[in-house]
Amino acid sequence: MSDTGAMTQGSGAANRSGIVTPDAVGLDLRIATLGSRGAAYVLDLSIFLLVGGLLGIGQALLGGTGFVPGWFGIALLLLFAFLWQFGYPIGFEVLARGRTPGKAAFGLRVVTVEGAPVGLRHATIRAVVGILELLGTTGAIAVVASFASARSQRLGDMAAGTLVVRERRGGGTPAAETFDAPAGLEAYTARLDVSGLQASDYATIRETLRRARDLAPEVRAQLTSELAQRLTGRVRPAPPPGCTPEQFLRCLAAAVQARRARVSVPTRAVAPTSLDAPRAEQPAAAVREGAASHAGAADARGADEGSASGSPPTDPGPFPPTDPGPFPPTDPGPPPRPGTGFAPPS
Repeated sequence: MSDTGAMTQGSGAANRSGIVTPDAVGLDLRIATLGSRGAAYVLDLSIFLLVGGLLGIGQALLGGTGFVPGWFGIALLLLFAFLWQFGYPIGFEVLARGRTPGKAAFGLRVVTVEGAPVGLRHATIRAVVGILELLGTTGAIAVVASFASARSQRLGDMAAGTLVVRERRGGGTPAAETFDAPAGLEAYTARLDVSGLQASDYATIRETLRRARDLAPEVRAQLTSELAQRLTGRVRPAPPPGCTPEQFLRCLAAAVQARRARVSVPTRAVAPTSLDAPRAEQPAAAVREGAASHAGAADARGADEGSASGSPPTDPGPFPPTDPGPFPPTDPGPPPRPGTGFAPPS
């Protein structure tokens, strides 16, 4: 087994989540242990039973009938059981972003396998499967499934695509791990085509770079060199001369993140063309001046034509003819005669 594979397995053994978001950003989260999840479930159950006990005490203090008649009390008891199995976990996990009171007390949170907050669908699937896991077998199936899963997922988590993680106390919300291009290789990173890399390749690169600082220099150089040689053929262009394997891996990580999280570049506003631009209103004086210059040009053209033909120019009168422009109208000729359906005589 290569050092890269051993390193990846060692990361899983360290109880890390290895979550990679759809934007190719790795989240360093710790998987919740079976003991902490069991303690959180017991605390949630205790809270719910405490509320039920208080209602029962109030029912007994009010006498035989209590709050409601006996038959209606049985219906309320069934409704109470339904709310415990579905309303309590679904409501808190959706509204409190994956945390019931018990999970919040122990610093746990339910997230999707991509690291996103759970929604109504995820919480409902977990609650429905929990009838078999937690109530039908008193939690035995959930314990076995958690031990067999690499991420300590019970059957409800596997069906819903979720997992329970442990939040850092005092560290705020988990921050995404980002990579910047090495100094001097920014232009090469911007030109990198990383479409041939898979999400698992990026996860390996991320874990290698994250753990490289804790390795011995010889092991660090060998590990990064093997991984860089394996990934060189999947990207283009090739690394420039002088680029070390670790620098090449950092370029790949930065390029993947930039490719997935690239925002659209705002387009520059283009000035409207002469056909699209609105025509500005010209003052009356400018219009008269333009008409006069236009008439003067027409008179000059008439004088030139008269001198060339040897005849004196004609007087245009009080209304000089307008310039027909570059495309003078053609003579349409006589209107066409209606067709008779016969061929014309030869």
